[in-house]
Amino acid sequence: MDIDVIDRKILNLIQRDGRQSHRALAEQVALSVSACAERVKKLEKTGLIAGYRALLNAKALGLDHVVFVEVTLNHSDQTVFQAFAKAVRELPEVQSCFMVAGGFDYLLKVRGRDIHEYRRFLGEVLTQLPDVRSTHTYVVMETLKDESTLAI
Repeated sequence: MDIDVIDRKILNLIQRDGRQSHRALAEQVALSVSACAERVKKLEKTGLIAGYRALLNAKALGLDHVVFVEVTLNHSDQTVFQAFAKAVRELPEVQSCFMVAGGFDYLLKVRGRDIHEYRRFLGEVLTQLPDVRSTHTYVVMETLKDESTLAI
């Protein structure tokens, strides 16, 4: 879908603060409230705005322990990939899961309370998923940047 400069401004503003009113948004992009609301509705309908959510403070919730995990599967075929994907989508500890090209199959971002909780998750859950051959864990020591916004 083609989007113009105003749509880009709206998308940038909404991804930084999805709770602002159409009036506040309209003022920032120099449109009438109704024209701005119409554009937002169009951006939602076309799927460029996929949804709205609150960003929670992981540290305040005691969930500031992050690890990245390389996962290698036993076989490289569609059935195995589908079974792993289905299983990993059900795990709330896994914030992100990416199928990658290279020396392993998947890269997971896992969040929890501490290393002990992760150790339990690794031994009792992750390594028990379909066809997991091996894992390699990278413990995050400090987060320098962790954005969810897109550069558009």
